Amino acid sequence: MTSRDAPGRPRDAEALAFLTRPGLTRLWTAVRTRLERNGLQPTGTVRLHELDAEEREALSLLLARPLTAATVTIRLPDLDTRLRTSALARGLTATLQELGPPLTDRRAARDAAAAQRAGLWSAAQAALAATSLSAQPWAARWLEETRRAGTATRQDPQIATTVLTQAIRTLATLFPATDAEPTPVVWGRGELATRTTGSAHGLDDGTLLARLVLRGIALATGADVPADAPGRRALWRLASVTPDEVSSTVLTYGLRPTGGTWGEQVLGQRAEHHLETHLTLRELHGLQLKMPARTRIHVCENPRVVEAAADAGCTAPLICTSGNATTVVLTLLDALAATGCAFAYHGDFDWPGIALANRVMDRYGAQPWRMKAEDYEYLATRTQLHGTPQLLLSGPTVEATWDPELAPTMGALGIALHEEAALDLLLEDLYLS
Repeated sequence: MTSRDAPGRPRDAEALAFLTRPGLTRLWTAVRTRLERNGLQPTGTVRLHELDAEEREALSLLLARPLTAATVTIRLPDLDTRLRTSALARGLTATLQELGPPLTDRRAARDAAAAQRAGLWSAAQAALAATSLSAQPWAARWLEETRRAGTATRQDPQIATTVLTQAIRTLATLFPATDAEPTPVVWGRGELATRTTGSAHGLDDGTLLARLVLRGIALATGADVPADAPGRRALWRLASVTPDEVSSTVLTYGLRPTGGTWGEQVLGQRAEHHLETHLTLRELHGLQLKMPARTRIHVCENPRVVEAAADAGCTAPLICTSGNATTVVLTLLDALAATGCAFAYHGDFDWPGIALANRVMDRYGAQPWRMKAEDYEYLATRTQLHGTPQLLLSGPTVEATWDPELAPTMGALGIALHEEAALDLLLEDLYLS
């Protein structure tokens, strides 16, 4: 290879043909890798091992020096100079670009990607700071955990920016500042998605956005991130979001609305026949539920109380939370509270039961229904006298907001009592009400 001919002349093609001979293939592969790591600068060296005769001959001609060893170290600056003084008259980087495929400046690509990531998280922090989430400690933790997970940054930058912005908007909608304008107590997931993403399917199960929002809900509520569909639906409901309006129901008994709509008439007729009624969220949206002023409604935790009340022919209205009060339960209680109904609550005497009772009583100003320290002490003593197997209390203590003596009394006796332990007393109250 000589320097007699300038680029673009017939010898140019001849030189390129020489450079593409098989004996130089490994050289160009190694050089390409090194250049792409070096920011396309011809610095450093490459080392080739176990050269065969064809490779030694091609390298000898290229470097203009005889090579006889099986290993050779080639300085890229020297190779760059050699090519510049050759018939091609162009440097190493330009030569590799000519031979193809195009070189990638991996250093520049890494720097650009790093700058892009920094911009993404800077924008996300600014978006979060502009919402009610800025005052909620869990929100900063959520954003940092999202950043460390790396899932968002593996997306197209524009998509990642959109998803993070929508996740922040959704969480800010679900957890507004205390002084913010009131939001609906209950969101349908499609309704929420339309509000925050513009698409009713924006929060569909399995999407990155839904996963990010669920992580935020888990941090905000102290719940675990679920691994299955039922767990995800339960987590949505903790944030007053219902995945659909028909699969979850609230168990009622004895409701006798005074309105004349078909739905209210059905409730009244079922109450007259001592039949329980399961209401979906969709049904609740269509009911007016006009109740007589100051109607006293009993609220229980376990469905067995409703079943026993129906069997006994009790007439008092009763609503069952069926464990933790879900969105549909709260929707019904909210609607009844809006008509002026008063509530009395009874649940399990264990720490989760006390926590649930606190939420219901604080939200609705409900009165304790056989849920004071003396009630617990009486029931615990009665089960001991009857030889009933004892269930021990477990978990952290929860103070009862309506009775400061209840938690110490429960702690002293150490017995957990499910609602069924008081069933005869509850039925007596429901029968007389």
